[in-house]
Amino acid sequence: MHLPRQLGPLHDLPDTPEAYDAVLADVTEQALARLTPEGNLEHPDSVDDIGDTSLGITSLLALAWQRSKDPRLPEAVRRSLAFHLRERVYREDNPGYPNLRIRNSGLPYARYTLAAGAHPIGDWPSTVWALLQAVNLLDTTDNLVDDEQRAELLDVARGYWRWLTEATFFNPQEAGNQAIGCVVGGLMLARHLPDNESEPVRALALRLYAEKIRAHRVADRGALLPPEHGGAYDNNYGPISLSFLAQAHRVSGEEVFAEDGDTLARYIDARLTGGGFDNGGPRYSEQHSAFESVLGLRYFGARIGSDLGRYRGDSRWARHAAQADGGVDGHFAWMLVWQIQDTTRWHREPSTRPARHQLRAGTVSVAFDSRMTPAVVEAGGTYYLPAAVNRQHGFGPVCDGFVFCRPMGEVRVRDLRADGLTAKLVTKPVVGRDHVLRHVRSLYVTDGTTLWTTVAVERLPEGAYLLAGLPYAADDGDRVRRTAEAAVASAGALRLTHPPEQGPEHFDARSELLQEQAAFALAADPRGYGNPDEGWRHLVSSTALEAGPVPDAPDDLHVFAVQYGSTRPYTVEATWAEEGLTLRTSAFTAVIGAPDEHGEPELSLRA
Repeated sequence: MHLPRQLGPLHDLPDTPEAYDAVLADVTEQALARLTPEGNLEHPDSVDDIGDTSLGITSLLALAWQRSKDPRLPEAVRRSLAFHLRERVYREDNPGYPNLRIRNSGLPYARYTLAAGAHPIGDWPSTVWALLQAVNLLDTTDNLVDDEQRAELLDVARGYWRWLTEATFFNPQEAGNQAIGCVVGGLMLARHLPDNESEPVRALALRLYAEKIRAHRVADRGALLPPEHGGAYDNNYGPISLSFLAQAHRVSGEEVFAEDGDTLARYIDARLTGGGFDNGGPRYSEQHSAFESVLGLRYFGARIGSDLGRYRGDSRWARHAAQADGGVDGHFAWMLVWQIQDTTRWHREPSTRPARHQLRAGTVSVAFDSRMTPAVVEAGGTYYLPAAVNRQHGFGPVCDGFVFCRPMGEVRVRDLRADGLTAKLVTKPVVGRDHVLRHVRSLYVTDGTTLWTTVAVERLPEGAYLLAGLPYAADDGDRVRRTAEAAVASAGALRLTHPPEQGPEHFDARSELLQEQAAFALAADPRGYGNPDEGWRHLVSSTALEAGPVPDAPDDLHVFAVQYGSTRPYTVEATWAEEGLTLRTSAFTAVIGAPDEHGEPELSLRA
């Protein structure tokens, strides 16, 4: 079974001017064939996210006309724009909408679904999207529509902005991507307003960003991030927020958007495996976006000098939003417009700068969470997630059902490159159930093909083992498939265990259930509204790799050693020497020395 949305890296999508002209040509033919006598360009199967979609396709046709001067397009643009202005601009309050600050304002808005009161909660983002489609049209319709129709469009766009910022609470879903999108809409709208109106709109957009978004950033892995549906980051919406930050910087020139985009980009770079796999989020865990992430990943990948395009997108939405039959849907048309307009090229080389929350070399990578516990391990084409035991999750020593991975104090990190090897030493103070403070020293070493993990901790009671991850997925090139197998070896005894119990709180990697599905099953609210990250934390047990201690370790230590990406024999000899703890393995020799004068761990390494 393959993960349905973890598909090809986004930088593999053709993004030359010729490729985009071909995309617009395809959209043109679909749109002209679909255009109804009333001027409607909506996909016939559209129900949700519909209030802005016809206008979105209109904006793509306007861009296509700007580039190709196809004589069929002016009439289609005028008719379809007239349809939106006549049929999809609502001014009466949607029954049941809970987020109004002013009732019966008469200001225009777009509906998430067309039936009154059917699902009004989505009207705020739908209106943001409609504003973005409208300002894109205002950017591209010079000499394409008459002055009267253009003036009406500008008036509606002005009204959308006022509805979003005056008639309703701002960002009612606590969704960073929607909120930054609204700011972008205001910045773009301001460029089309008379001077006496332009500056107040621009100033309000910047103030909303500063006070309603930036001031409420959430910390994760050492970065401050725009909050997304109550969490720090969502692997579907986070890259979309990055695209909004890119557009905000492009149209405003304000350095704050570049700074915050750089921060988010470096965060994404650190949490992504080298193969582009990622999972986790408060809204969706594995539903990766596609073209709507390209602008941000490409723009900021170039700025920070890293290959963010390795992010695996959903190639069913490779060029534009589509319905189940592959037909174009205009819902994210504004992002395709910006993506075509931006001329940034992909940066395809990995960053060479060490990152605290990542170890990466060749085809091996480890992404670490805020506690410097691996969040994802990649080696040998297999992706490992933290395993669960006794309702605790992580990678680390286990004794009496307690996982030694949650730090009680400062976590120290040392990065080192030597003899073609890349290494990271993580030292954590951890308190167990016996209230004894122990130092867990985890050394991660890779030659770019194989990952060797060695963990040393003060002596634990009998029965201790290393929780070494949950093999979850494997890389098939342009697809990622589920797996419960892995090429792993250990210098001690090694076993792959599966939950002895059945049920939603016990995740068996041999089942067809996706991590996201399992997480939603444990979330407090329905799928799409519940927090899968929060749900996953309720997991009691999972498939797990368990490694026994290395034989003949020093009497005062437990030492564990696991080799990921290869099943060849692996040996480790651990001894105390004058320089510190010496680890002689079949691949390298490392010495973990005493802390320096700043308390930082010493590390030396040779092949």
